[in-house]
Amino acid sequence: MSPAPFTLGPALLFCPADRPDRYAKALARADAVILDLEDAVAADHKEAAREGLLAHAIDPARTIVRVNPVGSPEHDADLAALAGTEYRTVMLPKADGRFVGPLLAPDGGPYAVVALCETAAGVLAAPALAARPDVVALAWGAEDLVASLGGTSSRAPDGGYRDVARHARSAVLLAAGAAGKPAIDAVHLDLDDLDGVRAEAVDAVASGFAATMCVHPAHVGAVRAAYAPSDAAVAEASELLAAAERESDGGVFALAGHMVDGPLLRHAEAVLRRAGAVRTTPGAPAAASGEQIAAQPANDEGDRP
Repeated sequence: MSPAPFTLGPALLFCPADRPDRYAKALARADAVILDLEDAVAADHKEAAREGLLAHAIDPARTIVRVNPVGSPEHDADLAALAGTEYRTVMLPKADGRFVGPLLAPDGGPYAVVALCETAAGVLAAPALAARPDVVALAWGAEDLVASLGGTSSRAPDGGYRDVARHARSAVLLAAGAAGKPAIDAVHLDLDDLDGVRAEAVDAVASGFAATMCVHPAHVGAVRAAYAPSDAAVAEASELLAAAERESDGGVFALAGHMVDGPLLRHAEAVLRRAGAVRTTPGAPAAASGEQIAAQPANDEGDRP
């Protein structure tokens, strides 16, 4: 039995699992929350994080739990705790060829796994990971990737990704797409750089990513606004598809001086799908305008999940 397809997004907000007081607030501000048992939790807080996971339940349909990597001392303890919850979607960090067997839920079926390809081995294993029936999505991460290579920074002085990070991002997106699975874009670590968050999210959705991970609530609005097509884009896509319906032979045609063929029609269909999906998540905030986003302070510790 395979898990249901992954449909969460576009804004997935991390929340440290050792801060159960922030679970509900994080979930209320995003399309889904990632309760983090791994990097966001110090080694001496791991057990408290698992206890928080068990004692403070939130909506399992909009919750992902990031466990510790396969082979780590904490991995089995994380799965044991997870078995006492209703959560069934797991993010597996540093996923690579060591991930050989399904992660089984208490009912004997597999957990839905978001494979996080964030090492050199993980990026190279992305096609094999995407082909697994228990893997419902691929994600990627830049900082662990560069660390796995012995590097010191994923970004150039201008703030853009270095070539190796861009290559990994593309490789994971292509592997997911080839397997018919969604791909999730990496977090933006500069908390106050809302313009950078939005620019990367705009590129993500244009490239084919299904969602973007966030480390701060202020980033959620920027991501959601980027994934939500503008009224002009929706109107243009609708006009394009209406013109295609008027064409009797279904072949190439011209519209407003531009050639239109099958790929452009699929682009238009994707715009309308996003327009219909962006506001359908119960309890998630509506996408904000660019002006509203810019006015949100990203350095308010009280708002951080």
